[in-house]
Amino acid sequence: MDSLSLTGRRWLLAPNEAEVANTLQQQHQLHPLVARCLSQSAGRHTPEEWLNPSWDQLHSPEQMYGLPQAVDRIRRAIHDGESIRIVTDYDVDGTTSSLILQHTMRILKASGPLSYHIPHRFDEGYGFSVRAAERAAEDGVQLIITADIGVRDHDAVTRAQELGVDVIVCDHHLPDGGSPPEHAYAVLCPPQASCSYPNPALAACGVSLKLATALLNGHPKANAILNSMCKLAAIGTVADVVSLASLENRAIVALGIKSLNEPPHAPGLQALLNIAGLQIGHITAADIGFRVAPRINAAGRLDSATAVIELLNERDPIQAARMATELDQVNQRRRNVQDRLILQATDEMDPESGFGLVWGPESDGWHRGVVGIVAAKLRDKTHRPMAIASVQGDWARGSVRSTPETHAVKALESAAHLLERFGGHPAAAGFTVRTSNLPALRDHLTAYALQHQPNDTTAPELVLSAEIPESSLHENLVAEVQRLGPFGKENPSPLLAVTSVNPEWTRVMGKNHLKIGLGPMEAVWWNGAGYASQLNGLIDLAGTIGFHHWRGQKQARLTIEDARPATQPDPE
Repeated sequence: MDSLSLTGRRWLLAPNEAEVANTLQQQHQLHPLVARCLSQSAGRHTPEEWLNPSWDQLHSPEQMYGLPQAVDRIRRAIHDGESIRIVTDYDVDGTTSSLILQHTMRILKASGPLSYHIPHRFDEGYGFSVRAAERAAEDGVQLIITADIGVRDHDAVTRAQELGVDVIVCDHHLPDGGSPPEHAYAVLCPPQASCSYPNPALAACGVSLKLATALLNGHPKANAILNSMCKLAAIGTVADVVSLASLENRAIVALGIKSLNEPPHAPGLQALLNIAGLQIGHITAADIGFRVAPRINAAGRLDSATAVIELLNERDPIQAARMATELDQVNQRRRNVQDRLILQATDEMDPESGFGLVWGPESDGWHRGVVGIVAAKLRDKTHRPMAIASVQGDWARGSVRSTPETHAVKALESAAHLLERFGGHPAAAGFTVRTSNLPALRDHLTAYALQHQPNDTTAPELVLSAEIPESSLHENLVAEVQRLGPFGKENPSPLLAVTSVNPEWTRVMGKNHLKIGLGPMEAVWWNGAGYASQLNGLIDLAGTIGFHHWRGQKQARLTIEDARPATQPDPE
């Protein structure tokens, strides 16, 4: 599989342990392709564990460092009628965490005032701020519970303590070597050195679910309540792109999706699912990632994420439908802003740079709420780390989306002398920098990439799980492959090479997409319209298979990621 594809990549088949795959096939009555893929994905887990997510795979909350202290403090606050405030991030993980914690407090009948605060991206910025701590004290709050923020916000936690406000932190963002805030009453954060919780890859909504589980211990309806809360935890876990190679994360997502597919739902959640065009009974992790999460995130990107909380707390179906429509309109506006910025940033890019950094004034469309999405799109297009920054006067705020070879936070750490603040994950990070330092930052990141990225000029690789002929595509195979889900980070849907395809027809959908007629199923190539003229004769297609549901109809679909002229067997 050595020739380059239409997108300039070299296709490689993942290594296959044939003996292991054959054993799996025989012991579990699996399709040979599914057995091959399972042998690649399950890792140290048994096939029974991997194929059967269950509540038993969720670890006991008591294993989390700091949890007993957090539970005791919250129960005391509830008993004494103290004022409690929940402070979370403005993304999906943060908003779902807020809702889980709010619902828990209400179920436990907190008699004191219960409020929530979500920082406004543009007025307050990311994280638990000193101003938020001071405002809570001014409002008479006695206990703050943060989620998805707080573990790096030492100054704000200290300020809260100075003002007589206890802080419990639920987070997962602690960087390597970092320490939690010493003045927090309790810190629930699996990556901290003092914590031996078996799953360090929990999202913040997962940490919030653990806290809720412990608080609800002994409640007569605990199981039903947690089953419902698992819907929110599944949405947050998928959206935050945490590892789905973790059995606990897989179970949270699988159980949450099962609940999402079993109505009834609260009016707000049902309205969100409706506006996303989802069909109850057929919701998947991909639906959450591509149809639910963007609508939730849009509120925090362009305006205030409180709109999400208000929607999902709404109990009137008519009001919920109206609010969901407004959220959908915000998402459409986000897409329009994003599409324009992709074109602008593409024009500014240096094609020779190993680490792209481009910027522009927010007043000219470089919206700080979408720079991360645009950086990700351009990274995927160029196969190199990308950073996009929005300039507002003397300051610029940017996002990095990186490749597996380049650690985003370490790259920014190397330029710490140029930055005001930064943080994030290996693949995604954010930063604030003086506008005057942007050229120097660009040069530094370019030099960093030259020093740390592999020093070769070979084409990027596309690793495929298996190779099959077009004739093997059928609905039964699709159903078998779905057993390997839920799919996401570190457990992607198997990428298959479908060989020697002779398209019956091709048709452009909208402006950018392509639909291809195959015998057994339809094929769609999102943003692939530009390759239509090259799909002549026999071709190989790389893509994933699944079911597409629309207006009550179910159809098997191949979602294309790449294509190339069909490889020909060597003559004998």
